[in-house]
Amino acid sequence: MKTIQFREAICEAMSEEMRHDESIYLIGEEVAEYNGAYKASKGMLDEFGPKRVIDAPIAELGFAGIAVGSAMNGNRPIVEFMTFNFSLVGIDQIINNAAKMRQMSGGQFNIPIVFRGPTASAGQLAATHSQAFENWYANCPGLKVVVPSNVYDAKGLLKSAIRDNDPVIFMESEQMYGDKGEVPEGEYTLPLGVADIKREGKDVTIVSFGKILKEAFIAAETLEKEGISCEVIDLRTVRPLDYDTVLNSVKKTNRLVILEEAWPFGSVASEITYMVQEKAFDYLDAPIQRITTADTPAPYSPALLKEWLPNADDVVKAVKKVAYK
Repeated sequence: MKTIQFREAICEAMSEEMRHDESIYLIGEEVAEYNGAYKASKGMLDEFGPKRVIDAPIAELGFAGIAVGSAMNGNRPIVEFMTFNFSLVGIDQIINNAAKMRQMSGGQFNIPIVFRGPTASAGQLAATHSQAFENWYANCPGLKVVVPSNVYDAKGLLKSAIRDNDPVIFMESEQMYGDKGEVPEGEYTLPLGVADIKREGKDVTIVSFGKILKEAFIAAETLEKEGISCEVIDLRTVRPLDYDTVLNSVKKTNRLVILEEAWPFGSVASEITYMVQEKAFDYLDAPIQRITTADTPAPYSPALLKEWLPNADDVVKAVKKVAYK
């Protein structure tokens, strides 16, 4: 094993796959000459050249469309958005072309493409730069949505996403690029659509994904000292969602808390809540609790932002509520 940063895991995943397959290329703003806005493509221009690591103008609709068209012609593009907030400029290409082309062409065209970049809040970046769109993209049939929470998962999942023959939305975080973690020295991949039980427990199930999962771990440690054993599940992939792992855990613990860094209305937590009450209602000993951001645009004020974002204290309170403590 070796220890690397999250940004290095992303770079290694892309570079390793590009060495194996010349049809893969990276396109986005500042990915080449600047080595990536977050240095997630450092050194790739030197290795692969300007035809495979392409600096695009500030025109997400344009370079997303170029990528979709090239995927229809046998290439396997990786599209980097500086943040998924900016993907809204190119969302027509993602939703109306990438996600639908295989069906609309009667299977004549696969769209093996990865749209990747950071999601959700990254400190005081205010309302238009702090949005989580996992549930938006997961709502659209034809797209797979991956949100890794750590270095090991990020590399293994990104390699699988690049190899996938369908369009994948791969969501990272500005606040995780400097995180360090261990990865194997050799080749490895992680399957899409398989959740991971990060912490075994018997009293309450906590489900989360992405960087906010860190708050679940903090809460679980606190609750362990108070005699409450929490099972923490990392979804890894929001779509397809691994319902079985969640359901099996709920059948064991009989209680469920869902932690998500997104608005409450139409959230991933809402979908999980529905599926659990449909498939495992008789196993529940308490109403399901969900923890999300406040139902407002993200504030700029640090004091308000602290209140807006979910945290470990919120998780502790929710777990105690379902445990009737």
